[in-house]
Amino acid sequence: MLLIVHVHVRVLPEAVAAFQEATRANAAASIQEPGIARFDVVQQQDDPTRFVLIEVYRDSEAPARHKETTHYATWRDTVAPWMAEPRRSVKYSAVFPDSTGW
Repeated sequence: MLLIVHVHVRVLPEAVAAFQEATRANAAASIQEPGIARFDVVQQQDDPTRFVLIEVYRDSEAPARHKETTHYATWRDTVAPWMAEPRRSVKYSAVFPDSTGW
């Protein structure tokens, strides 16, 4: 069963470009992990300080494995001072497509 996590992030206006660069590097490394099916980063059109990281995991243990990687730790520590507010995540289950082919 796929697990989808949306991580909502709001960064300081002066940190947008640096956040994008650090987050691209993390996403590029993340999609190399066997437990990650997809890792998208989207930016809100009417407020460029808001981002959503859309992480699609192949199983429920994959997020914990992801958080043990060096690239995640580097990203987490690098972007922490740029946060305008604490990031928050919402977990979803896939309805379509899902692993049953429904």
